[in-house]
Amino acid sequence: MAHGERLPPYLSEGLRLAAVAAAYYVSARLGLEQQLVRGQVTPVWPPTGIALVALMLWGLRMWPGIALGAFLVNLTLGPSILPVLAITIGNTIGPVCACLLLWRVGFRTDLGRLQDALALVFLGALGGMLISATIGTGALVASDALSGDDFWPTWSVWWTGDAMGVLVVAPLLLVARTVRWPRGVSVLRWAEAVALLGGTAAVTAVATRSDLNLLFLVGPFLIWAAFRFQLAGAAPCVLIASVIAISAGAGGAGPFAGRDLLAKMVILQAFNGTVSLTALLLSAVVTERDRTLGEIEEVCDRLTEALTRLTHGEPLDPGRTPGPRERDRGK
Repeated sequence: MAHGERLPPYLSEGLRLAAVAAAYYVSARLGLEQQLVRGQVTPVWPPTGIALVALMLWGLRMWPGIALGAFLVNLTLGPSILPVLAITIGNTIGPVCACLLLWRVGFRTDLGRLQDALALVFLGALGGMLISATIGTGALVASDALSGDDFWPTWSVWWTGDAMGVLVVAPLLLVARTVRWPRGVSVLRWAEAVALLGGTAAVTAVATRSDLNLLFLVGPFLIWAAFRFQLAGAAPCVLIASVIAISAGAGGAGPFAGRDLLAKMVILQAFNGTVSLTALLLSAVVTERDRTLGEIEEVCDRLTEALTRLTHGEPLDPGRTPGPRERDRGK
């Protein structure tokens, strides 16, 4: 193939599907390192975030890659082929439905609006993942791999794990595709970013391994990240905090010591949910504020220019784009 020549569409699509399947499988195996329920349920299930982002960016035609990755993962875990197929179907339908719901409300992948952040929380994470948790847990009960009494505890852990996978992983992947290596950034700015990430890791490690109730100490670092770096800084901080907290929960350290499974999951998911929502919603608010201020400054500059021209008896520039008020008067 000549240099610079693009791959045939079918080959490019095949490679993309293979990449989605591989990313799903690898992230699932990493997530299962912190398994809490019968090797099937984890506090954060990263593949849901990867699957949803793949669908949002490349379309619903990515579902075979998701299904393949889910099947390969569950094949090594499931009690028999029928529940494996059922769980695979649930793992595929959940992100697909979440994607359709987000498209329905005009979701924008830059997450630069508060409505987009709220849509990701309620439709992408909490709403869409109801399907995968219900089908998956039901399949385990139907195959006698799980008792009926354990349905709701397992379902709740499954659902929150899938939802946390969306809230923790999806924003990071979405912002990563838009971030460009900055040029001309001062050394102090770089030092601030390093201090933010390092501080988040250090404080989370201390808070999740201390017998004292210190989990709230992570909050100021998320606020710092959102105000100074928006989602590009807040999303990595959320991932760092969640990974450290999950490790502490799996090891029974700090506030998780001596707790049963339900208590561990309540504490852990309350923490993960709090850090994810704080970072996601606050970053969206700050981004909207900055965009609004920029638009106001632009309008003020145009008005100042127009007044200056009128004061000096000069005609207004006919090629200039009219401001919002001028457009309103022209209607």
